[in-house]
Amino acid sequence: MEFGTWGTILLMGIGVVAGFVNVIAGGGSTLSVPVMIFMGLPAPIANGTNRIAILAQNIIAVATFFRRGFSDFKLSLSLAICAIPGAVAGALIGVEFQGVWFNRMLAMIMVGIMLINYLDKKPVSNKRIVPSRTRLVIGHLMMTLVGFWGGFIQIGVGFLIMPILSGVIGLDLIRTNMHKVFIIGTYTVVALAIFASNLEIPWIIGIALALGNMLGGYFGARISISQGDRFIRIALNVVLVCFIIRLLATT
Repeated sequence: MEFGTWGTILLMGIGVVAGFVNVIAGGGSTLSVPVMIFMGLPAPIANGTNRIAILAQNIIAVATFFRRGFSDFKLSLSLAICAIPGAVAGALIGVEFQGVWFNRMLAMIMVGIMLINYLDKKPVSNKRIVPSRTRLVIGHLMMTLVGFWGGFIQIGVGFLIMPILSGVIGLDLIRTNMHKVFIIGTYTVVALAIFASNLEIPWIIGIALALGNMLGGYFGARISISQGDRFIRIALNVVLVCFIIRLLATT
């Protein structure tokens, strides 16, 4: 399917916004996937095509964090490995997925995350934190569930992964985003392979969206580092509210 020049430009613009929002907080796919469906792609194919942009966006974001001195590849990789089995299972279901029955459930999850953020009165710090062994074990186990949701639908996975990295493992929000983009980028390789082997993915459309996501991911990583925890918390809650309203409006 060809979207034409204006359709391609629109997708690139949506990709910039989606990539920025995804890196700062999450929920960017709630813009890109519905746009592709509205433009004529079946839901499973739009779901799969979006993974091209997600992969590109997170590669750029990981590189940007690394160049700015933020990296912990040992922890990032171990968390990502735990997410992969769930991503495989989720993607196998996602290739058959039709409809929007999950919207109300996802909106409830978003409300729950907002309540957790509101009730969490612990002072935030940008100092490097060494997580306890117990926190690390629990966090790794929970990554399998994150991987399943990411492989299945991807939309909103940032809102699930951030409370685990920040609240469970105990990382500050800058390093939470640093690990988040690595984990999502890693399991997306597997999820994209499954979607591509089961569906006819329109790669040109995916690449156009990816170019926008890459640019948005780059600026998202830079702003995440420069503005710190307070900005990320505000951005997270703003995106959550918008995401909840959109979900409930489409059910």
